[in-house]
Amino acid sequence: MPMEVGEHYYADDPARGPADAKTTLAGVEYFFLGNGLIQAAVQAAPAGEGTPVGLLVMDPERFGVKRAALSFDPETGLLPTAMSIVDRDGTHAARPGAVRAGWRPGADGPQVEIVWRSGPYRVTELFLCPDTDSARLERRVSVERSAAGTAAVRLLTGLPGRTAEARLSFRGKAAGPVRFEYRLTKAAGRPALRLRVAPAGGGESGGGGSAAAYWRGTAEARFHDPLLDRFFAASKHQLRAAVSAAGRLDGSIWQYNLEWVRDQSFIVLALAMSGQAGLARTILDRLLREFISDQGAPMDSSRFRPWQESEVDQNGVLLFALESYVNWTGDLDLVKEHWDRIARAAAFPLRPVFRHGPSGLLLNRREFWERHGAHGLQPGMELAHQMFMVMGLRAAGRLAARTGRDATSRRWTAAALDLRAATLKDPVFSLVERGTLIKRRGPDGRVEKAIRPEPGTDLPRQAPLFGPGRHWLDPDTEAALAVAWSFVDPGSRLAQRTLDSMEKLWNQRWTGGGYGRYHVSSEPDSPGPWPFASLFVARAALEAGQPAKARRVLDWLGRAPGGRAASWFEFYGPRPVPPYPQVGIIPWTWAEMIILCVHHVLGVRPDEGFVSLQPRLLPGLDHVEADLPLRGGRIELQVRRARRGEKPRFESGGRRAAFHRYGFGLELPPRFDRVVIRAIIP
Repeated sequence: MPMEVGEHYYADDPARGPADAKTTLAGVEYFFLGNGLIQAAVQAAPAGEGTPVGLLVMDPERFGVKRAALSFDPETGLLPTAMSIVDRDGTHAARPGAVRAGWRPGADGPQVEIVWRSGPYRVTELFLCPDTDSARLERRVSVERSAAGTAAVRLLTGLPGRTAEARLSFRGKAAGPVRFEYRLTKAAGRPALRLRVAPAGGGESGGGGSAAAYWRGTAEARFHDPLLDRFFAASKHQLRAAVSAAGRLDGSIWQYNLEWVRDQSFIVLALAMSGQAGLARTILDRLLREFISDQGAPMDSSRFRPWQESEVDQNGVLLFALESYVNWTGDLDLVKEHWDRIARAAAFPLRPVFRHGPSGLLLNRREFWERHGAHGLQPGMELAHQMFMVMGLRAAGRLAARTGRDATSRRWTAAALDLRAATLKDPVFSLVERGTLIKRRGPDGRVEKAIRPEPGTDLPRQAPLFGPGRHWLDPDTEAALAVAWSFVDPGSRLAQRTLDSMEKLWNQRWTGGGYGRYHVSSEPDSPGPWPFASLFVARAALEAGQPAKARRVLDWLGRAPGGRAASWFEFYGPRPVPPYPQVGIIPWTWAEMIILCVHHVLGVRPDEGFVSLQPRLLPGLDHVEADLPLRGGRIELQVRRARRGEKPRFESGGRRAAFHRYGFGLELPPRFDRVVIRAIIP
């Protein structure tokens, strides 16, 4: 049965209604806040398109387009949420060109600081979720004016159809702060938003769960690099904001309103690495209960597929993420609780229907980026499907051994080794061609080099896939993941040649930087760079000893729209909207950033009873420090670059070991409070 194409189509048109309905407003930055019970995005749009300072408040359990936010007015957009000052001379509000937005430095948790000027007033707005167990957001407003004296002004904001007002009395040049409180309530299952001016003394706390205490328990990292420090902290904070209390997570906020096993599994990795184990467990528990069918098939786009279209790499990613979660947290109970479902997820891609007889490789008609028959994809063997199932089966084999299932462990481990050997070594069907990893090979052994969309398909014709010429499949950044995750030796010639091939994807039909996810000629969407695909390459480059390429990606992300907030769009480029949806914010990108920082730069890689340390410093980084939760204790890591004539070394508790290219290792006791590790690296 051919896969339907209707799921690619959306009716939301940003040209309809107020400008704020558009996600890609000129110069816009979105700062996401939330605690699983309430979700918000502070919009800073200083370029004059849309409300300069607006507030989107959403129910994290309900996905929707931007205009579906509870604070969005169908006629005026986010204008009712703007703050204004009324004095005897008139109304003063934020205006284009006079807004500065950023994460508040030094705050004990995520706080968004907006500063704007109008007339004699300088206004500072601070947005935060003060606790963890109530659906509450605070907006704290302080005002300064250029002249001293006695005066009273009115401070106003609102929601669609409602206004909240406070009177400000100046003492000298300053007044405030005034606290506005937003509460998400639900009656008969329907969300509603309330707004009030909160009592000056702090008022009701909304619950006993302190957000500051939550964030103090998470991972801390100091790279002494303004860009990387911001990216790590903002990614950690915004991942928390993206996930509902029940573990629901939109694959692209305001864009898809759908969920994927793959995206959420990578996010589980990042949550575990960033010290948010409870949230990681909630997602894994839900994935295993609801997103793996009784046959072991994975869900993508919030639906199950026929076997020909099943994205079996998702099974592998889930199993790999599950073991990584156990290694970071020590929580083996989750594995025991869900063993039957784990076993089905591991066994599903090994069914005969998926196996290519001559090679044993996995074969179907779907690829890593979800193209299918309508795009011209033919049945074949996809690199990502093999790679992640190898990683997943090896992980599942180790988990089986840890739960006393030795025969199962041996069977899955052997299957993983056979699949890896076929992927890299089969003389006819391996996914290596001329010393480089390739994306896909057909069942007859020929490289699937190009695709051509099916005649009569009603996919949008503006995309490069429908242009003249051949539509190439390689190179594809999924191959960079094979290097990033050490599926192949990152120091090998195969890895180096594969990374070299990625350079064709930088600035393909655009300028300014960034990698496309694959060769732009086969792009069924729009030509443009993709942040999370670019981070695939950055991670691979750092692992392979090419840190300048990783630095280049980070610098591009700092310049790209969204870089100040560290909330990046899926890609940057034109898009036919509708029928395609507006581009949204991808939580997976935050996960990739955390993985880059923890797994690659800090190099912390726990295993059963052991932690491997393989730090790698980017250009411009001379020393880093981190304090990471690990299995109920914490690891304090201090890494610096060796000075001239200084020998690299590693020490913990007075013990030393020589540095080598694979890093160091440290045996961990079953229980520990704190381990301090100091490393000097080349």
